[in-house]
Amino acid sequence: MADLPIEKTLLSLNELLAFGTDAQVEIIHGVLVEMSPVGGLHHIIVSNINRILDTYVQRVQSGWVFPDGLLYLMGSESKGLRNAFVPDVSFIRNESIPHDWDLKKPFPGAPDIAVEVMSPDDKAPLILQKVRTYLEKGTQEVWVVYPDSRELHQYQQQSDTVRVYQDSETLAAESLFPGIEGLTMDAIFRLPNWKTV
Repeated sequence: MADLPIEKTLLSLNELLAFGTDAQVEIIHGVLVEMSPVGGLHHIIVSNINRILDTYVQRVQSGWVFPDGLLYLMGSESKGLRNAFVPDVSFIRNESIPHDWDLKKPFPGAPDIAVEVMSPDDKAPLILQKVRTYLEKGTQEVWVVYPDSRELHQYQQQSDTVRVYQDSETLAAESLFPGIEGLTMDAIFRLPNWKTV
């Protein structure tokens, strides 16, 4: 998740990759942004979402679910990268994956779904800027997850309305995952048996 601006010049892809695989950075509207370390709750929520989506996607063979770490090049200019994001969980439909994608490189485009799990240090304006960019670049849905309030905000490309899910509600995701089961707030925010609140 994004948080501290550390540079304002547009970087090339090669310059960004030169930071190395351990670098925790994104580019948001041309600004190189350092991603803060996160705690266990963040990773548990990410794992829950990844598990639910991946189980469904593997069964129906509709695409691929990627955990945190895949860099998406959300469009570039001759002068450098304007937006390069690393969502916590993402999904790409089979038909959205270019046949010539070099798997050793970042994905050349936007995911069909991007999930961003908020961390305590995340700044709301940067997250909203990312949401807008995702949707402008072709992402069908962006889910922003708030661990402290146990809420999920669903942004859709075809709607100006933000749907907010809480409590034991079921997330409406039929457009990309027809027939999916178990996509509930209880399942998304479920803690391991060894941890009780």
